[in-house]
Amino acid sequence: MGSPENVLERRISTGNAQMDEVLCGGFPVNSLNIIMGQPGTGKTIFAEQMVFHHAVDDDRPILYLTTLSEPVSKVLTYLQRFSFFDEDKIGTVALYQDIGPKLAQSGVSALVPYIVEAIHSSSPKMIVIDSFKALHDLAETAQEMRRMLHELTSTLAAYETTVFLLGEYTDENARVLPEFAIADGIVQFLRNPQSTRDERFMRVLKLRGSKYLEGLHGCRITSAGLDIYPRLVTPDFPQSYEVHSGRISTGVPGLDDIMGGGVRRGSTTLVAGPTGSGKTTVCLQYALDGLKQKERSLFVNFQENPTQLGYLFSSMGIDPNQAQEQGLELLYTSPVELQIDSIIVKLFNIVSSKKIDRVVVDAIGDLGRASNDQERLHGYLYSLIQHFTVRGVTSYFTYETMGQLTETGSALSLTQLSNISDNILLLELGTEPDFERTARCMKARGSKHDLKPHRFEMSDKGISFLN
Repeated sequence: MGSPENVLERRISTGNAQMDEVLCGGFPVNSLNIIMGQPGTGKTIFAEQMVFHHAVDDDRPILYLTTLSEPVSKVLTYLQRFSFFDEDKIGTVALYQDIGPKLAQSGVSALVPYIVEAIHSSSPKMIVIDSFKALHDLAETAQEMRRMLHELTSTLAAYETTVFLLGEYTDENARVLPEFAIADGIVQFLRNPQSTRDERFMRVLKLRGSKYLEGLHGCRITSAGLDIYPRLVTPDFPQSYEVHSGRISTGVPGLDDIMGGGVRRGSTTLVAGPTGSGKTTVCLQYALDGLKQKERSLFVNFQENPTQLGYLFSSMGIDPNQAQEQGLELLYTSPVELQIDSIIVKLFNIVSSKKIDRVVVDAIGDLGRASNDQERLHGYLYSLIQHFTVRGVTSYFTYETMGQLTETGSALSLTQLSNISDNILLLELGTEPDFERTARCMKARGSKHDLKPHRFEMSDKGISFLN
């Protein structure tokens, strides 16, 4: 074995790039880790995905031990539903063994001799015990469990193997059970039931001698295994007050003058107004103007599905396929299935990978309604906008009001949004019989803008302001 310093520096990948990002490289090699969570949270899928990632031919095998939870046959039956499953690896580089009957007969003291024999016979590079918590039901006393744990850790310390103890542990268990005191790493999976879906999260509670990304990170179970969405954190800022130079056009005739010469590059604009006031059209013109300037635009939409958005394109004489060929990226997610962790991370990844210059999010209120944690959502948006600022990405967010500045029933307040916005454009819809549309620039940070209301009209060419 290497020196303790080298061991701490060496990492074992989880087989999930996003989880490795949370762990800042993966679990330390030769460590003992606890994967905890109630049934259905995704902890077993996470462990299985890791097993098959490391089950490589011509290498040391992985040993997966089931205790008193589920027999091996049942584990493998459900495992076959995932794309990472490889039947050819079972029994060769992925060794699944059921030690439940032996433990039930001889007690917890039978575990360590079994593992010692397995190490001598197959020299596994990784050992998973599922469920380790179930062993507490077999121990006659707490002292017997502690003695077994001491013997287990002493034994494992002599071999180069990384160990994962899975269990349906609760927060109270984590405070009192002895295995948590000796664990080098602790990862918790959680599930928050919603009316139409379940929100799943994971967090790292401990990673001895290593840094990691703190807080809750969203996750989702798919046919490929467990997708994890690392929490977006505020970027590091340079220790200077340099700003992105220049302004860019709004793409709406007459609006640039009202906003003091367009919007500053890297700024964020909140477009607020009631239904039918023209918010989406303003934003679409802004995104399409970027294509004329040889800039790439991303249009994120939660309201109109691709067909409905296609109607809007057609009404303005625009071919959506041609716009996409010119650099327009479209991202649609139904508000029913909206999960802020996944959509924010997906949005950020598109901006990074596609080198996006302009972003539209229509509408921000849908994110508010999809979130049951207002503070978490606000933190996400603040971090996202700061990343945009650092990268020089200019963004538009729409927000639906009930008229004037009366808010809708969103978890996000206009006060919160105005604090993180550089510009605020309020669209107002008058009463019958004329239903006159007007717009006011309520805020334009660092700009000499026009505060007066200005009339505008909507046509098949979009929005234009009247003299």
